[in-house]
Amino acid sequence: MAQTHILGYPRVGERRELKFALESFWRGETSAQDLQQTAAQLRAEHWQKQQSAELSYITSHDFSLYDHVLDHAVLFGATPKRFAKPPFGQKNAPPEVAYFALARGNIEQPAMEMTKWFDTNYHYIVPELNAETIFSVNAHDFLTQLDEAQTLNAKVKPVLLGPVSFLYLSKAKGIEALDLLDSLAQQYAYLLQELHIRKIEWVQIDEPIFALDLDDQWLKAFQRAYAWFRTQRPKLLLTTYFANVTRYQSVITALPVDGLHIDVVRAPEQLLPWVNALPAYWVLSAGVIDGRNIWRNDLDKTLAILAVPAERLKERLWLAPSCSLLHTPVTLRHEQQLDGELKSWLAFADEKLKELHLLAQAINLGVESVEALLRESRQAIASRKASTRVNDKSLQARIAAIDNINENRASPFATRLAKQKVRLQLPLLPTTTIGSFPQTADIRATRAAFKKGGLPQTHYHAKMLAHIEHAVRQQEALDLDVLVHGEAERNDMVEYFGEQLAGYAFTQYGWVQSYGSRCVKPPVIYGDVYRPTPMTVEYARYAQSLSTKPVKGMLTGPITMLQWSFVRDDQPRHLTALQLALAIRDEVDDLQKAGIAIIQIDEAALREGLPLQKAAWQHYLDWAVRAFKISASVADDNTQIHTHMCYSEFNDILPAIAAMDADVITIETSRSHMELLDGFGKFAYPNEIGPGVYDIHSPRVPSVEDIEALLQRAMDVIPAERLWINPDCGLKTRGWDETKLALHNMVTAAKRLRAQLMANYSTT
Repeated sequence: MAQTHILGYPRVGERRELKFALESFWRGETSAQDLQQTAAQLRAEHWQKQQSAELSYITSHDFSLYDHVLDHAVLFGATPKRFAKPPFGQKNAPPEVAYFALARGNIEQPAMEMTKWFDTNYHYIVPELNAETIFSVNAHDFLTQLDEAQTLNAKVKPVLLGPVSFLYLSKAKGIEALDLLDSLAQQYAYLLQELHIRKIEWVQIDEPIFALDLDDQWLKAFQRAYAWFRTQRPKLLLTTYFANVTRYQSVITALPVDGLHIDVVRAPEQLLPWVNALPAYWVLSAGVIDGRNIWRNDLDKTLAILAVPAERLKERLWLAPSCSLLHTPVTLRHEQQLDGELKSWLAFADEKLKELHLLAQAINLGVESVEALLRESRQAIASRKASTRVNDKSLQARIAAIDNINENRASPFATRLAKQKVRLQLPLLPTTTIGSFPQTADIRATRAAFKKGGLPQTHYHAKMLAHIEHAVRQQEALDLDVLVHGEAERNDMVEYFGEQLAGYAFTQYGWVQSYGSRCVKPPVIYGDVYRPTPMTVEYARYAQSLSTKPVKGMLTGPITMLQWSFVRDDQPRHLTALQLALAIRDEVDDLQKAGIAIIQIDEAALREGLPLQKAAWQHYLDWAVRAFKISASVADDNTQIHTHMCYSEFNDILPAIAAMDADVITIETSRSHMELLDGFGKFAYPNEIGPGVYDIHSPRVPSVEDIEALLQRAMDVIPAERLWINPDCGLKTRGWDETKLALHNMVTAAKRLRAQLMANYSTT
């Protein structure tokens, strides 16, 4: 009998219960006990759903109050010593306060770094390791959750991030991360021994770095680490995902584990090679349900793929989603406004559990036992393939002629820069922000009332204009050099544009965790994408009319629109990216015709979309950069094009970033203390750059001196003539009071340094 399980379940709750519980606790409105009660209720609901789907194992320890990598740093005693002493007034605070300080910072310490989880839009907290790091198991919370799960009448499978991946994903300073491998693996062994004593049969041990290009040093690290796990432990299911891992077959099969999970959605070609290579006693978990997208599974196709493995492996075949369902919304149950036909094409986490159960039933009891459900699935698959709403003939003709578009700007950067300086008249070290300003309760309430039909369009429009004017006036009072309109009308940087583009659909409750309490609701690209009418021109023109200073037009770039949506899987992604590029190109042209001198095309997700294995990089970068250039190349020489990228490692793709030829790029650098900027300096990045000088994801307000120190560090790498000054990212999640204080300090630091530089220039 084929077994069923999942690698993880969404944490946020059907109605974002975790988000609201976290933010209430952070505001001091509820207690730690209230927060933990909500967390326990969510875990219980998740386990109940897995039981209802008759999964062979329920998965525990996939839940986190903030981030699972951070949880492992706490579990194994790898929290930075700089957080050891609580700030004044927090000495008797509950442990949750210390935990969240690691992720969000506090009044004395900046937060730990944060970056993307492989090629997803989920962000994890990067562990900090150094020579003083001493690992020790702090298993109280881990075992408490295990006790909760074991009260159920079910087999419990705990999840651990594997020790090698934990070290690989960490940042080590002054040492090599692998110097700590044995001491960390020993602590894992102690925990596994405890789970063995508690009669846990299986532990899922995730080693996602097998998706990457690993050198011999890291491959040998698996042998060293897992040598600690040979005895007194539960059975181990080594879990990989996001890529084909057959090239590491000899390394993986030599490890003392008892089974392997592979991603059959991303890499179906690896299934039969692994069936043939599997050690005789191992189980093979086949990830055949897409854990990263929301399209309904073609069950007949999946059953055909599984025919040989099911016959060969029998009970050693496990069925699962390709990866954790963390990356999908929770349920379609509440989606009352979705078009019925489109809804029939979709499967969120709960629906994927049902698909998993149905596949197991078909394999174990025969397809006849689920014929009615298979018939329903076939009808949905056929409906989507035959739908006339998916393809647009006029857009396809425009795509066919896309080679006639010059994807390069009319003039080289130096020529453009001279014209832009004349038009913009900006000072040395110009100050700006990334785009959004605080989304206040009034803004959110106004938008909600409008969406529910309780506020007329004219009233909504007037309210948005008032918020835009407020944002502009605040920026003028702060004396920023380049302003933004504040994005009061935008619920999300992707959803806002998707709502105005053909080929997109939207859910009510399709929330996905991005980090901590931050949730996004990715739009669904189901068909050809094009722009029926201008999307941002009216608000941008109004904002510019309020000030003599330049006000940036704010757009989301084609690759970010692609990456942060649930994308149709019936055509190559690069074709969808080109469709998006043409839509953004049309908007750029209309903005500059409306008198907007600076247009920012955010590509926050460019690095995120990079394939995990270098052999596929160039193909992706070619079409991704081309999409950006097509969107921007319509700009006149004296129209300045900005782009923004955040929370990624850029050094290995700097030639591609330079090829985008944006006049100004802004990046996140404050959490890394400008380390990310070093690569731009060594590469001699040719255009202008704005390294972020403070962390907008932390409530901590930086001092003028803090910002000056970062800027001095930046000027050691990039000439001051090519530097801009800005926060790390948008400010929508912050309050106005802290925003104004932080920006005041930023502008003050800029003016101080500007005066020093001008004094130096005058004396030389």
